[in-house]
Amino acid sequence: MYKNKIYQNVSLKKFNSWKAGGHAENFLICSNAKKLSELIKSKKIITPLTFIGLGSNLLIRDGGVKGTIIETFGGLNDLRVEKNLIYAEAGVTCSKLSKFAAQDGFANSAFLSGIPGTIGGALAMNAGCYGSETWDYVYKVLVITSNGEIVTKYKDSFKVSYRKVTGRENENFLAAWFKFPEGSVNESKDEIKKLLLHRKNTQPLNWPTAGSTFRNPKDHFAAKLIEDCGLKGLKKGMAQVSEKHANFIVNLGGASASDIEYLIDYIHKTVMQEMSIDLQTEVKIIGDNF
Repeated sequence: MYKNKIYQNVSLKKFNSWKAGGHAENFLICSNAKKLSELIKSKKIITPLTFIGLGSNLLIRDGGVKGTIIETFGGLNDLRVEKNLIYAEAGVTCSKLSKFAAQDGFANSAFLSGIPGTIGGALAMNAGCYGSETWDYVYKVLVITSNGEIVTKYKDSFKVSYRKVTGRENENFLAAWFKFPEGSVNESKDEIKKLLLHRKNTQPLNWPTAGSTFRNPKDHFAAKLIEDCGLKGLKKGMAQVSEKHANFIVNLGGASASDIEYLIDYIHKTVMQEMSIDLQTEVKIIGDNF
C-alpha cells in the first residue's frame, strides 16, 4: 500500500493480531504527523477516525469499521534520542523502543519488550507488564486533535491509572518523549532476554491472539479466575480459551470476531456468576456486527 493514499473497503484481518474481523470503510497509512494534519484539515479524511498500530489489543467486529482507520505502524516510526529523553512516534513497536533504550544505556525499558503493540496503543491504555507501566516513564506527548491540530502536552495533563488514560477527548497520540534512568547496556539487554524467555514459556505465542483479554482485578489474576471456573480450552468455532494461559483467546485458524466475542462474553458471565468478580476487558472492541 502507498502512504498518504486513502483506500476503500480494506480487509482488516492482516492489520490486527487476532487475524479476524471485517473491513475498513476507509484506510490510510500516513507518512508523518504533518501530512496527517494536512489531510485532516483538508477534510479529505472521512470521520470518525480510528487509530490503530499493530492491532494487538484489538477486536474488530465482523461488520467492519465506519469512517477511516489510520494505521500508524507503517508511517509514524521515528525513534531517536533527544538529550536525556527518547522520542518515539506512535507506530514504533514497544519491543523496538525497549531494545533501542537498552542499547543507548538506559535502564528499566525491558518490560516494554513484553508488550506486543506500538507506542500509540501503549500510551492510550497505559499498557504494562511485569510490574511496570508505560506512563511510569512518559515525560510529555504529542497529540493530534480531531481538527488536525498538533499539540504537545505534559504528563500531568492526563489522569493515568491501571490500563486507563483519561483527559484526551477527541485527541490521539502521535508520539511521546520517554525519560528512563541511566543504566548498563549489558544488564539492560540481559533483562530483556530473560523477560522474552519467560514470555515465550508462559504465553501462547504460536497462535494469533490479542494478548491479555481481561485486566487483572485488584488482588486477583484474571487467568487464575478463568482457569478456576474450568474455562481453559473452551472453544467457539475456531476460537479457543488458551490451554497455556487462560487469559488469552487464540485463533486456531479462521475464527470469526463473533466467535472470539462470544468467548469474551461467556468468560465474563461465568466468572461473575461463580466468583462474583466483574472482569473488565483489556482488549478494545470496535466496529459493527453484521
